[in-house]
Amino acid sequence: PPPANLGRAPGPPDGGWGWAVVFGAFVSIGFAYAFPKGLAIFFKEIQDFFGTSYSEIAWVSSIMLATTYGAGPISSILVNRYGSRPVVIFGGLLCGVGMVSAAFCTSILQLYICVGFVTGFGLALNLQPSVIIIGKYFLKRRPIANGLAMAGSPVMLCTLAPLNQFLFDNFGWRGSFLILGAILLNCCVAGALFRPIGAATASVKTQVTQEEKDALKAEVTKDAMEMSSPTKVPVEAKTEEEGGKDCCEKINQYLDFSLFKHRGFLIYLIGNVLMFLGFFAPIVFLAPYAKHIGIDEYSAAFLLSILAIVDMVARPTTGIIANSKWVRPRIQYFFSFSIAFNGTCHLLCPLASGYTGLVVYSIFFGLAFGMVCAMLFETLMDLVGATRFTSAVGLVTIAECCTILLGPPIGGTLIDTFGDYKYMFIKCGAVMVLAGTFLFIMNYYNYRMLAKEEKERKAKEEDPKSVRTENEGRNNWNKETAQDGPELEPLREEQEGLKKEVNGT
Repeated sequence: PPPANLGRAPGPPDGGWGWAVVFGAFVSIGFAYAFPKGLAIFFKEIQDFFGTSYSEIAWVSSIMLATTYGAGPISSILVNRYGSRPVVIFGGLLCGVGMVSAAFCTSILQLYICVGFVTGFGLALNLQPSVIIIGKYFLKRRPIANGLAMAGSPVMLCTLAPLNQFLFDNFGWRGSFLILGAILLNCCVAGALFRPIGAATASVKTQVTQEEKDALKAEVTKDAMEMSSPTKVPVEAKTEEEGGKDCCEKINQYLDFSLFKHRGFLIYLIGNVLMFLGFFAPIVFLAPYAKHIGIDEYSAAFLLSILAIVDMVARPTTGIIANSKWVRPRIQYFFSFSIAFNGTCHLLCPLASGYTGLVVYSIFFGLAFGMVCAMLFETLMDLVGATRFTSAVGLVTIAECCTILLGPPIGGTLIDTFGDYKYMFIKCGAVMVLAGTFLFIMNYYNYRMLAKEEKERKAKEEDPKSVRTENEGRNNWNKETAQDGPELEPLREEQEGLKKEVNGT
């Protein structure tokens, strides 16, 4: 037998090389979240170059965001099979290839494929493994590590917005895409930092498990040879049944469809699917809107930087407030308020006529955006628990990618139809206020139902009548069995003989 401590998995180091892993996750997560938003700088010029409408150019960012979210379960499966390091390195290569290929595109459809699908899938392979690897390196300091890694999104957005404008002014959009493709190859460097933890232990454990399986298989084969032919059929049927059960367990490991029976999960899913119809479109069209009303390119790009700086401060601040003893028990209400507050900012945006008004809008928008992003996954874990959280995230991202895909193009269609950006902002604001109101009302209903069910459960446990009735039923059954003893004695002896035979086998 192997040594006692050989098959034992090591605990998270909570430091050391883990901080290098946090830096790699900072880069990967930052590119995954910020890159689709930073590309909005080039949209107006690409639209003029290809002669497309606002809705057609908005599909580029929508397809990229939808692919990044929708490919989350595929990324999780690849991480479980190959580990975080090779998946992130391969994702970085895909990002670089997608952006370099986009520099040679001659039609908007080719941009959809290169930027939307290829680069979006590469960003998906960067996002999920970065979140998973932090959980393997940190336990006690995991909130700090996650907070530092998630700060990559606003930092990257703050950097990419002016950088993209500088690249466009000096190299045009084609040259900028070539340089951005080279910059995205830094995701490969970030992935190289994701050193596997406990790999040797896992291999020894797998080897021991395989030896045990081989020994068990030989023993079962020997017993099957000694058995008679009528007994072989149930054994084979049982094996097939266990094989089918193993297949179902493998599927449920990634996607637990029983969550659709969970009331809180369904409320969260409906509210978030509605919210994402208006969540990303204002970011995509903020810089083009500023250029449309006569603001210069660098000032328009700086609006995204302002939004990112406020977002950078809002996320950890919101996490501290949400973790307080006053907000934590009712965090769902706080999340609903954040969504409604975000929608209210969009409804008031058309009142901002000049650059100063857009700066004020960007500040409040960054605050509201950071509040929603900080609690997006925390509220889901609060509803379903840590055990089912992985499956819940996979199901939610698959459902959300549909509305993420449609949100910016619908906003672009409104701009094309009315020739004004204000209808797009009003649509996004109204949808998000509706989603926040829906979540607030339904979460109030859910809290009431949970309290009622808990009260009924406690009353049932404390009720002595139900316990006495159950004990009386058990005593009556024992009496009836004792009365039928002489008649059923031969059958009992036969059953005991079968039990001994089975135990011997």
